[in-house]
Amino acid sequence: AGLAACGGGTTDQPADDGGDSAATGVTVRLGGLKGPTSMGMVKLLADNEAGTTANTYEFTMSGSADELTPKLLQGDLDILAVPVNLGAILAANSDGGVQLLAVNTLGVLYLTEKGGETVTDWESLKGQTIYAPGKGSTPEYALDYLLTQNGLDPETDVTVEWKSEPSEIVAAMAGADHAVAMLPQPFVTTAQMKSDKIKVRLDLNAEWDAVQAGSDAPSQLITGVVAARKAFIEENPEAVAAFMESYAASVEFVNANVDEAAELIGKYEIVPAAVAKKAIPACNITFLAGGEMRQALSGYLNVLFEQNPKAVGGALPGEDFYYGGN
Repeated sequence: AGLAACGGGTTDQPADDGGDSAATGVTVRLGGLKGPTSMGMVKLLADNEAGTTANTYEFTMSGSADELTPKLLQGDLDILAVPVNLGAILAANSDGGVQLLAVNTLGVLYLTEKGGETVTDWESLKGQTIYAPGKGSTPEYALDYLLTQNGLDPETDVTVEWKSEPSEIVAAMAGADHAVAMLPQPFVTTAQMKSDKIKVRLDLNAEWDAVQAGSDAPSQLITGVVAARKAFIEENPEAVAAFMESYAASVEFVNANVDEAAELIGKYEIVPAAVAKKAIPACNITFLAGGEMRQALSGYLNVLFEQNPKAVGGALPGEDFYYGGN
């Protein structure tokens, strides 16, 4: 169910009558998850509240992707930030009715250890129990791939104890003398703020890059994407273009103005501001669109497909999956 915290809720911003000369007059129903996939949106949300965006946004946030993906398929949401493999599954389940607009988060997964210095490399994980979130989603496939590529069998060499949400893992680590866990940011930061004994041992982004270094077209580890209903894109091309512009500017703002962005992230109850302030630099919030998105994503989805075709909805998505990717 994605890299999400507990809790949720809906923040419906009132429509603003302020005079934005470039206003499209379109209300966009936007969805996001608690965590990095929504952190990059906060400047867009703040501008929307101030009435300075070209579109009007109604924002719905949830702790679980399972709550929001049906709303996109049913037409109750127009644009949704989701874990990367869910984007492909949505496209498969909608007969191509969902397109990807952008990549919004690269790898945010880290292997952490509390108490002890037993984890130094992949080989040292043999025989260990690893707490992990995201069974059946990006984290599971990334972990399995990296274990396998580094000579370990995910079935027999390690014991993975799956938890439904990262916050459960943070709680489990708090009560343990020794624990190894795969956690996404900003939950690594949350855990470290509760205990100074929790250390990052492996950055899965760097580990992925190391494995991919020799391939013809190296893929990147990707966490989150922005998907939209194709019908909405076709009916509102100007509104979608305006969204892309606002979102790209929002991501740039968040990465360049960490303190201010952290306050907004706290305000919108994505994660507390103190956590966001420490976590933003490690969250790999990005905005890749067009050909850049397609290149980064197609290789990554191919890796997932080779591991488990179900991970991407049974087949690799076609060219029309990528908005503006020609």
